[in-house]
Amino acid sequence: MPCTCGNWRRWIRPLVVLLYIVGLLVVVPLCVWELQKLEVGIHTKAWFIAGIFLLMTIPISLWGILQHLVHYTQPELQKPIIRILWMVPIYSLDSWIALKYPNIAIYVDTCRECYEAYVIYNFMVFLSNYLTNRYPNLVLIIEAKDQQRHLPPLCCCPSWAMGEVLLFRCKLGVLQYTVVRPFTTIIALICELVGVYDEGNFSFNNAWTYLVILNNMSQLVSITGVSFCFSKSY
Repeated sequence: MPCTCGNWRRWIRPLVVLLYIVGLLVVVPLCVWELQKLEVGIHTKAWFIAGIFLLMTIPISLWGILQHLVHYTQPELQKPIIRILWMVPIYSLDSWIALKYPNIAIYVDTCRECYEAYVIYNFMVFLSNYLTNRYPNLVLIIEAKDQQRHLPPLCCCPSWAMGEVLLFRCKLGVLQYTVVRPFTTIIALICELVGVYDEGNFSFNNAWTYLVILNNMSQLVSITGVSFCFSKSY
């Protein structure tokens, strides 16, 4: 069968593998040769080594995404999975750029963290679609289960009603992080511009301290929501 746009699923994977191998055989030796000609410091060598891992990480991630596109049989499940898989190349590229240009790390981290919130949202969508497809009567199943208490350290909080209320509050607990994270990220960027943000420095005069506490509290609530949503469905 000739290679046409209509049957791209037959030839796209061999083409991607071929381009990846050719790229490694050409780019890596060329970069090593150029690096040997220059007297560079430890930071540049570390950045170069990170670049090699980047060349390995991104194609592997894209291969997983491509596999889902080729075998796109469950769109309601595979669509959020593909969005989640994009997190790997985004994180890798962000780390590589930040290692080379530390002064702009806060800006690329802002984009990465906003996408991280989007990934959490898609993970919630995936769980919801998966449980709904597997258990059409999910609400009734949860209502029939015994009352469950919150996990530590939230065990002192009053228990949620089982059934539809539980599902709604679990989703709300997860989705609040998708709002809090971009908000704190933008605040961190503003604080960096005005000179009151110093990452890693726990100080009452440092905005990073308060943003970390807020993010951790939001993450705790989000993880609790995921745990309840998934574990109480079985």
